[in-house]
Amino acid sequence: MQYLAAGMAVTGSGSASPAASLDNHGLSQIVDTSDEWIATRTGIRSRHLANAQESLAHLGAIAAQNALSMAQVAATDIDLILLATSTPDDLFGSACQIQAELGAKHAVAFDLTAACSGFVFGLITAAQFIRTGVYRNILLIGADVLSRWVDWTDRRSCVLFGDGAGAVVLQANENDRLLGFALHSDGCLHDCLNVNYKGKARPLTQGMEVAQGTYQPISMNGKEVYRFAVNRVPEVIEKALFQANLSTADIDWLLLHQANQRILDAVAKRLKMPAEKVISNMANYGNTSAASIPLALDETVRQGQIKPGDTIAASGFGAGLSWGAAIFQWQR
Repeated sequence: MQYLAAGMAVTGSGSASPAASLDNHGLSQIVDTSDEWIATRTGIRSRHLANAQESLAHLGAIAAQNALSMAQVAATDIDLILLATSTPDDLFGSACQIQAELGAKHAVAFDLTAACSGFVFGLITAAQFIRTGVYRNILLIGADVLSRWVDWTDRRSCVLFGDGAGAVVLQANENDRLLGFALHSDGCLHDCLNVNYKGKARPLTQGMEVAQGTYQPISMNGKEVYRFAVNRVPEVIEKALFQANLSTADIDWLLLHQANQRILDAVAKRLKMPAEKVISNMANYGNTSAASIPLALDETVRQGQIKPGDTIAASGFGAGLSWGAAIFQWQR
């Protein structure tokens, strides 16, 4: 069914994390590190980790159900489920598994991969379906289980990542609450952060072979990623603000991908935004990739800090390399 074109509003949020939590002291028993070393460089003090029986689809479904409950929307009323993830349970995608678990039988479902930028890219993708009148109720989930792909012997990277899921309900609305956005990618910087496939030749017949293997652990050039983030993120937020005809003075909350506290501080300084407007929960969760923005959003909403009508500048950045920003108002 084709609906009349409409604006978009964010009407509910939800999140979920594995029960098990590993703090920096526990991590120091695995690699040569310390709570002081990790906290002073990243701002992270613990992270939630999924066990061998926990699935990304189940975490995503819990976050989604919490968002649906807040928005007071039934799963059967959802038209589209977008799952932003780089760590699906099934390489073919996990969105349909979430659809089945929720009982969202009328929803089309598919995965979207843009790593730590995934939630922002998903938000903009969802907005186009609503603005063109194709769908009215969309469930956007950001979820990752990065512990599956961490090299637990590499103290430069294993201290950073955690597992989790966050979700929002997006609905057609008379007034468009997505005020502006900007998206970018630069594949020339791919080698700075990746989970590469590595295969070995397997002969099939004479003169013909294929490659078979698996993906390698996370590889990251931390210095380059930091330099990229502190330069590109303020720029993309300013572009989105310009499109929205707003300035940083109009922003109530700065909601960045929770990668590193020093990145958050540097971006806020560039934008001249006070610390009390910067949302940060990475101390308890670490970097949860596509889950980090919706997880932090939901936590702040449920704490009563974000109020209806508040204007939020959100920005995701990461592998690809990719980065983007969205300026939106909280509707609920």
